[in-house]
Amino acid sequence: MSFDLLAYRSRIGLAELPRPDEDGLVAVQRAHRLAIPFENLDIPLGHGISVDPDAIFRKLVTARRGGYCFEQNGLFLSALQAMGFHARPLLARVWLFATETPPKTHMLNLVSFGDEAWIADAGFGGSYTPPMPLAELAVTGADGVSHRLARDAQFGWMLERRDESGSWSRQYSFTTDPVWPADIAQANHFTSTLPGGRFTSNAIASIVLPNGFASLVNRDYSRASAKGEERSRIASANMLQLRLSLVFGIDLSREQIDRLGAIIDARESAPSID
Repeated sequence: MSFDLLAYRSRIGLAELPRPDEDGLVAVQRAHRLAIPFENLDIPLGHGISVDPDAIFRKLVTARRGGYCFEQNGLFLSALQAMGFHARPLLARVWLFATETPPKTHMLNLVSFGDEAWIADAGFGGSYTPPMPLAELAVTGADGVSHRLARDAQFGWMLERRDESGSWSRQYSFTTDPVWPADIAQANHFTSTLPGGRFTSNAIASIVLPNGFASLVNRDYSRASAKGEERSRIASANMLQLRLSLVFGIDLSREQIDRLGAIIDARESAPSID
């Protein structure tokens, strides 16, 4: 099907069609991240993840669900192209939690403005990464968090994030090599089915808030803002359903909530194999 730009703009609350320039890119990505939650809940629920563009649109726009990076940035890429941006996908190696060289399990987008290229990432669930020129520089986002890009002799480009102590930590590395649909399908399949992987071992949701960021990993909820961070444990099915709906905009049936809770509890109570 052709991309329904009006439905997408309605989903993310974008009243006017932006110009295909740097300011327009910033506006679209911000609106997307404020409206569409990052989540992997279809993986623990056993539904699997499709990267077919029509399937992504039906899930994230029509059904008003969220998705993880391949879905988020797949939708974002289709929307940017429909708006007149020159954009194409990239694949990245995520270094958070990595103890050795990680595989390419993250998708982002490269957007070109004449001779200048920017990265645009609407699908990194750990924080808000603002659109950035592809250059060795640091950028501070609207939430006060700083990111920087640096050349890496082995892995191309490295995106880093500054933590509260002022230290820089690696988020992901990437090159600008062409990426084909088969590459995305393979990376998605690996990421969504790897035994013991982050997305197969946890139920995850996060969303950018106007003045902060909220996340849920299994039953552990956190919400950060300039005033600090609050953490809590979501113990009951009622609270899990309410929190997913009211904070993240994810509306699951009670049957799905009960299944998700049982899966989380079974995994958390399983003995360690270390």
